[in-house]
Amino acid sequence: MTAHASDRAEPAPGARLALILLLTINLFNYIDRQVLAAVEPEIRNHLFPDAQLPDATKETKADANFRMGMLSSAFLIAYMVGAPIFGFLADRVRRWWLISFGVVVWSVASGASGWEWGPSLVVSYWALFATRCFVGVGEAAYGPVAPTLLSDLYPMKDRGRVLARFYLAIPVGGALGYTFGEIVSNSALGWRWAFFLVVPPGLLLGLWSFLMPEPRAGSTELGEAPVRNAGLRDYLTLFQTPSYVLNTLGMSAMTFAIGGLAFWMPDYLEWRQVEDVGPLGPRTVFGGITALAGLLATLAGGIAGDWLRPRYSGSYFLVSGIAMLLGFPMILLMLYTPFPYAWIFVFLAVFCLFFNTGPTNTILANVTHPCVRASGFALNILIIHTLGDVPSPPLMGFIAGYAGRNTSFTVVSFAVLVGGLFWLWGARYLERDTRLAPTRL
Repeated sequence: MTAHASDRAEPAPGARLALILLLTINLFNYIDRQVLAAVEPEIRNHLFPDAQLPDATKETKADANFRMGMLSSAFLIAYMVGAPIFGFLADRVRRWWLISFGVVVWSVASGASGWEWGPSLVVSYWALFATRCFVGVGEAAYGPVAPTLLSDLYPMKDRGRVLARFYLAIPVGGALGYTFGEIVSNSALGWRWAFFLVVPPGLLLGLWSFLMPEPRAGSTELGEAPVRNAGLRDYLTLFQTPSYVLNTLGMSAMTFAIGGLAFWMPDYLEWRQVEDVGPLGPRTVFGGITALAGLLATLAGGIAGDWLRPRYSGSYFLVSGIAMLLGFPMILLMLYTPFPYAWIFVFLAVFCLFFNTGPTNTILANVTHPCVRASGFALNILIIHTLGDVPSPPLMGFIAGYAGRNTSFTVVSFAVLVGGLFWLWGARYLERDTRLAPTRL
C-alpha cells in the first residue's frame, strides 16, 4: 500500500477511449447547465412580466431576479447534496453504471425544463425549479466519479494534462450552451426547444457509458496491493490534509465568483446595451470568447502545472493562485470600460478564471487515497457549491435589484482575490500531502 503513484509509466488499456467518452459527456454536462443562463431573460419575461414593466418597483425587480437566481441554485443544491451519496457509492460499485444513470437522468430532466406544465405562472416556475433539481441529481452521479476513472487510467505524471483536457468541456460546453440557447430562442422554435434538443444525445451517451469496462480502483498508485473499503475515519483524514482543505476553500471562492458572473452575464450585456458584432448577438460573442479563452487557459494551466512540477513541488497551487490574482483587476476593468473595448478584459478575465481548472482538480486527485478519491471529489463538490455558486446568483440578483448590476459584479469579484490567496497558501503543503496520500488508509 506504500507504492508511489509514479509506478505505472503508461496509461492503462482503453484510457484514450474512456477520456473521449468522458470529455464528450462533460461537454453536454456544461451545455445543459448554461442553456438555462442563456435563455434566462426570455424565461424571466415569461414568468415575471410585471417586473419588466417600466414602472416596476425596485422590490419587484429584485424579487424576480432573486427567484431566477434560485433556479440556478436549485440545480446546485441537488448536485451538491447528491454528490456525497454517489461518491460513497462510487467507492463500492461500478462507476460506469453510475455515470450512465446520471447522464440519462439529467438529459430527461433537461428536456422537462422546457415543458409547459400549466397555465399558472406559479406552477410553471415551481415545475421548472423541480426539473433543475433533477438535473442536479443526474450530474451528482457523474461529477465526483469521472475524475476518479481517469486517475485510475493515467499515471500521475500525465494527470495534469489529462484532467485539463477533460475539463476543457467547462468553457467549451458552457460557451456552446450560451450560443446554442441564444440561437434556438431567437429562432421560430423558441426558448423551450433549447431544452428539448439536448435529450437525444444524452440518452445515447448514457447507453455507451453502461457498456464500458471498469478499471481497478487505485491501479496507478497501488499496483496489485489489496484494496479495502474505506471507513468514516479514513474520510476524516481529508480534513487533516492541508492541501485538500486549502484547495477546496480556494475553489469555493472561485466558484462563488464564476457561478454568479456566468449566470448573470447575459442580463448584464443586455443592460449595458452591448451592440451586436456583425451578425452575432452579444451572448453569442460572449460564448465564443468563453470557449476560446477557457480552452486556451485550461490547456495552458494543465501544461504549466505539469511543466513546473519537477522544479517546484507546489506548482499546481502556484499557477492557480497567480492566475486568480491577475483575474481580479481584469473583472473590474471589464465593468468600467466601454464596449467594444471591454471585450478585451472579458477575454482576459475568463482566461485567468479558467487557468486553474486542470491544476486544482489534479491536486484533489493527487492528495487523496484511491479508495476515498470519489468521496473526496464528492465532498469537494458539496463544499464548493454550498459556499460558492449556490448563494452567489440569487445574491447578485438581489444586489443588482437595489444597487445596480455593476455593484453586484464588483462585490462578487472580490471572491476571486480570496481564492488566489488560499491557493498560494496551499503551495507549501502539496509535496508532502502528495507523497503521503497512498499511505493514508
